[in-house]
Amino acid sequence: MRAKLADFGLPVLSVIVFLAASGMVFLYAPREVTMGDVQRIFYFHVASAWVGFFGFLVTFCGSAVYLARGAHGARAWDILALASAEVGLAFITMTVLTGMLWAKPVWGVYWIWEPRLTISAVQWLLYVAYVMLRGSLDNPERGARFAAVYGIAAFMTVPLSWFAIRWWRTIHPQLFSGGEMAITPPMLATLLVSLIAFTVLYMALLRARMQLERERDHLAAARAAKE
Repeated sequence: MRAKLADFGLPVLSVIVFLAASGMVFLYAPREVTMGDVQRIFYFHVASAWVGFFGFLVTFCGSAVYLARGAHGARAWDILALASAEVGLAFITMTVLTGMLWAKPVWGVYWIWEPRLTISAVQWLLYVAYVMLRGSLDNPERGARFAAVYGIAAFMTVPLSWFAIRWWRTIHPQLFSGGEMAITPPMLATLLVSLIAFTVLYMALLRARMQLERERDHLAAARAAKE
């Protein structure tokens, strides 16, 4: 019963919070003086990036626990790592796309090979490769071990992306400047609600993807039992 309530409640909650966040983005947050209304992409861009990074962190942790415990009894951690990588990749794809839409009117181009964007491109390709790796190996246990090592190594792109605008010369804007937020309180409130909305959506998608993987295991076990 609780599982069914969670399966129903999380998607409904994500829709409600997402509608609230969208309302704040377009009706509550003030119009940015320099960039105008195009700056409103910021709330979706930053929220999807942070949640995508969190998804990769979950993959990192799940992979580490899987390797530490070994294959026996650790399948649940492997499922968590796989599901979070796929969901995180979806959010990072949204980050890249919204960033390009934001960059065109502000920078005059959709893409520029500055440090943070270069790292973002490498990160996206690495996690696409992670998903492809999981589907290319016939031995599930071997694939899980390879993917666990890969998931740990690929996570290094997250801190690199975070610190890129602080370590190198870049035209990417900073949210924190001189120890202070570079946005007004209403903008901050809107961003926080957007972060909550994207986090709840991540949880709903993660739960659904994990359930799908568990059903896949049950189907494989049933087929093996018949043979």
